Amino acid sequence: HKMAAARLSTREVFAEGVRAVLETWPVLQIAVDNGFGGAYSQQKADWMVDVVQQYFHDNADLQPCEVEDFLAELMNNEFDTVVDDGSLSQVALQLSGFFEQCERGQLAEVRARITQLSQRKGTARVTAVPAKSPGQEEEEDSSSEEEEEAEAMECEVGAAAGVSTQTHTPPEDNAPAPETEDGWTVVRKKK
Repeated sequence: HKMAAARLSTREVFAEGVRAVLETWPVLQIAVDNGFGGAYSQQKADWMVDVVQQYFHDNADLQPCEVEDFLAELMNNEFDTVVDDGSLSQVALQLSGFFEQCERGQLAEVRARITQLSQRKGTARVTAVPAKSPGQEEEEDSSSEEEEEAEAMECEVGAAAGVSTQTHTPPEDNAPAPETEDGWTVVRKKK
């Protein structure tokens, strides 16, 4: 196990830590699940992981309050979400703590914490996000898509029916054939 930790670079471990923290942050998960960031909400959340870890690498001695402001700005710009539930400071502290531990080479501790977080991930999502019915997906384009789908369905059904009547009409003189060959006739036949 120690060897596996050693093989991963400090930077990779920190990136995993950032991902674990953001993925267990209910505010961000609600924003993603409800599409607050538009069609690419999940991609934006993935991109945030990269941006946040880069921010730490580019700025020496970051204070948690600076990290907090940076996260608040990202959430506001990308997800149109103002975070006022007090979770920003916790997330910023966790990220800062991970970064310091990684810098000190305490990768095993960080990885253990990541494991704890990823186990929590499942429960965090379930409680934070109400179950969505399929109809609630993208509200913007749904009406036109549904109409198109309905039209396509009608065409397909029509085509299928047309094909079946032409190809499956058995010759008159071959009476037994319909029972086995043609589902349509079997259904109609009364025993």
